[in-house]
Amino acid sequence: MNDFRQRLIHLHSCQSLTRNMMCRILYQDHELETIYDHTTKTWQNLFGLSKDTAQSLHQHLHSYSSIQILEYLKQKLIHVITIEDTDYPPLLKNIFDPPFVLYAIGQKAVLNNEKRIAVIGTRTPTDTGLQTLSTLIPPITRQGWTIVSGMAKGIDSHAHWQALKAQGQTIAILGSGFNYIYPKSNQELFSKLTQKNIILSEYPPNTPPKKWHFPARNRIISGLSKAVLVVEAKERSGSLITADQALEQGRDVFAVPGSIFSNESKGTNYLIQQGAKLVASHEDILCEIDN
Repeated sequence: MNDFRQRLIHLHSCQSLTRNMMCRILYQDHELETIYDHTTKTWQNLFGLSKDTAQSLHQHLHSYSSIQILEYLKQKLIHVITIEDTDYPPLLKNIFDPPFVLYAIGQKAVLNNEKRIAVIGTRTPTDTGLQTLSTLIPPITRQGWTIVSGMAKGIDSHAHWQALKAQGQTIAILGSGFNYIYPKSNQELFSKLTQKNIILSEYPPNTPPKKWHFPARNRIISGLSKAVLVVEAKERSGSLITADQALEQGRDVFAVPGSIFSNESKGTNYLIQQGAKLVASHEDILCEIDN
């Protein structure tokens, strides 16, 4: 393992650091050669960190070695994929703000298949929304497409379950570290996914979920995928944010239309008005993305 990779993982494992802070540090110290030399004061002065963040970072870097961090991850069966590694997903690497480090648990080979489509939607799906998933996902997975979603309550979780039921591949992206499964009701799903599929997070294992983690997580869901399918979404929802990010990343966006009387369809109907591709069957998706 090269020294830069070790230093990057060591630095990234500090929970106090945000991605923007990492960018500032890497901008001034491309190889991270001086990270062990800084005092709390120099972290503040050189990189604009708050006193609390600088103290936390300094303590972290000098309390645990990179070897200890890597050994801990190995014991937990957590793979580490840095942006410098050859197995970092190329699609994700090419977005504007790719994660510097991904933590993975499960089967890394699942990432080798670049035929990936994100399936996202409301946390409070209707029976029609769930029926839509059970109709669309099996034929999509049979064509070799991996289902990417966020393991959130509702459409996301059911998308993963439908992929598993169809014996297809699926990838979950978390907004927390692996020691904080969220929502807690997804313990069984988490366990199932680690057996033959894979779960990813840009957050170190001991990072609890924070409100702002989830919009950030969404860029990874779309960034990993060649297209995004929205199945039911409210007028203002994280799914619409993900759809916007997908468009910025050059991905196709598909949406399933719904009743004008359903709050859960206002978001998808709006996306279609804005130019998202209307989905009435799995063929509407496959004809586009297979080409």
